[in-house]
Amino acid sequence: MKRPTTVTASFAIFSLMAFLGLHAEEAPQAHVDRGQDTFFQDYCFGCHGKDGKVKGDFDLREFKDADDLKANPELLSDIMKALRDGDMPPEKAKQPKAEARTAFAIHVEQLLDESLRLHATVPRTPARRMNRFQYANAVKDLLDLKVDLFVLPERIARDLSGYFQPLTGRMPERIEVGNRIMGKGQLIVPRLRGVSPFAQDLKAVNGFDNRADLLTISPVLMESFLELSLSIFQSSDFGPKTCGKWKDWFEPPPASEPVDKAVRARLGQLLPQAFRRPVDDETLDRYAAATLQCIQEGDSFSQAMQATAGAALASPRFLYVYDGATTGDKPEPLDDFELASRLSFFLWSSAPDDALLAEAEQGRLSDPAVLAAQAERMMNDCRMKRFCDAFASQWLKMENLVACEPDRTRFPDFYQFGIVSHSMFGSVHMMLEPLLLFETVFVENRPITDFIQSDFTYRSEQLSQFIAHEKKIAPPQNGQSWSEVCVFTRQPVSTKREGGIITTCAVMTMTSSPIDTKPISRGKWIIETLFNDPPPPPPANVPDLAEAIADKEQEKEMTLREKFELHRTRSDCASCHVKIDAFGFALENYDAVGRWRDNDDNGHAIDPSGTLFKRTKFATAEQFKDALLAEKGRFARGFAGHLLKYALGRELVPGDKPVLDRIVAASATEDLRMRQMMTQVILSEPFRVKFNPAEKLSAAQP
Repeated sequence: MKRPTTVTASFAIFSLMAFLGLHAEEAPQAHVDRGQDTFFQDYCFGCHGKDGKVKGDFDLREFKDADDLKANPELLSDIMKALRDGDMPPEKAKQPKAEARTAFAIHVEQLLDESLRLHATVPRTPARRMNRFQYANAVKDLLDLKVDLFVLPERIARDLSGYFQPLTGRMPERIEVGNRIMGKGQLIVPRLRGVSPFAQDLKAVNGFDNRADLLTISPVLMESFLELSLSIFQSSDFGPKTCGKWKDWFEPPPASEPVDKAVRARLGQLLPQAFRRPVDDETLDRYAAATLQCIQEGDSFSQAMQATAGAALASPRFLYVYDGATTGDKPEPLDDFELASRLSFFLWSSAPDDALLAEAEQGRLSDPAVLAAQAERMMNDCRMKRFCDAFASQWLKMENLVACEPDRTRFPDFYQFGIVSHSMFGSVHMMLEPLLLFETVFVENRPITDFIQSDFTYRSEQLSQFIAHEKKIAPPQNGQSWSEVCVFTRQPVSTKREGGIITTCAVMTMTSSPIDTKPISRGKWIIETLFNDPPPPPPANVPDLAEAIADKEQEKEMTLREKFELHRTRSDCASCHVKIDAFGFALENYDAVGRWRDNDDNGHAIDPSGTLFKRTKFATAEQFKDALLAEKGRFARGFAGHLLKYALGRELVPGDKPVLDRIVAASATEDLRMRQMMTQVILSEPFRVKFNPAEKLSAAQP
């Protein structure tokens, strides 16, 4: 692309500002002049095109006019975000007045909205293979198993006392919950012997393990699915006592009923439930013929039906959550059965139940009122525990706590009463506090701002004493490890040093090193988790702080802020540090295992002060939470984005911006309550449509 001259670029900026109807503080001039006092010229052009210099990621000289810029919604989205977050202009550059920045941001947002209407790319609706968690739930629900299919480390907080009852709208004051650390042993629970899970699926960066592009399938994995499905029915534990569907599908028919008729009748129920939609006669005939052939070859009726059920569980129709093709170049509504699957896998991580399929069969589910009513019904079901298990732990990045091993010399009580090296007191008890708070916000339909600051928390006696540096933790009774059963009680919170998820020991520990805090990790966690705005990866060859300071005696006298100033002297580090540092240093009063302190290890008084998004100043950790609450709209947008990503199984694109705006605006009328926001996600257009156009073949393709 031929780059415009500087004069042409100046005219482009002038034209854009004329289109936006915005100039800086002086009145607009009638002639084109390089000194035209426009926002872009004053605050953007220096890094993005002036005199051929391009310090940023784009060159404004490439855009001749506003229409040219509107053709780039991704770029406009980046500009909008930089203005909103206060990231640009750079910290040491000339800064616009707050009023000018706000006014300009409003106009850019209007331009972005028009750009998205005209040029936004519509993402394809991906077909998703079930992940391990969904597969286990779907099989258990389909067969009405009374035991677990196999061990699932994804279930961190196991309900041992029946506390999770969404229909009541209230969490108990006292909760018995079982836990062993994710992936390192689980409670012994009833399950089918001889059934082994396939490997846990990868989790997307700043995302979830249900994202379609990560859920690939290979011939080896396809073969393992067949072996897995057959092992379910070959398990010595599979039978009338463990399978609630035994009588309906696997029990031999009475002698008066012809076998072929019984086979078709049973499969006529099993296959539509397994495939989550009606099956045609050809498919039913094929499965029935296979079943009858097994019987003719000597299998009993039960054995033949189980073999056929195993084949159904290995079918792509069961393994994949998919939608039909679209015919045009625009999204089309999901059919009712597709919508039923999308809803059930979002809320229950499983297949639709009979009630949901019945609504789909009658063609009623696509009615927004019926869809909302079904969502409410499902959110009152105990199977919503699966949503809390899968979404919450991944949103909060709890897997990072598993790998944490604080220094045993500095933090010996973190390991107190551990039976083996990996059964750490800290990780087991710490991990449950934020997860129980998440469940409470959902069950009681509280505002999502409780994730930032709540007036309650759930803690075990051991965790409370650990936080208070007390040494009164009672040993386990009757030979039972505290890592197997934990008793948590609801406790009021009287200070903003506690409450919410951010300042829990779990988050503070997993964002620290074994010996000290890591402000950058903490800041990065907040902007990724709360605001859904991950920073770019750090540049290569960034020296460690300790390596950057040659004088070790001088290092002992330096505060952590002073040490990090060394990083900020690098231009490729400074832009991200400006964005992250305020969040991280605001939490420096919490040590590497999340306990409050006033001074660092060198005796320096901790300074948590900072400015949030270049707007709100704070001096303490408590004021930092107030500043976050003042940005609740931004947080709500970030949280809605996480929900939408999880619901759709794909990454978000700039075209999703108007959808998020509508979700947050509608939820705000209900005080940003959890269930209302989830309902708005379900009623949103991306949730209810699909876009799967047929691939166009070139002349060279067969």
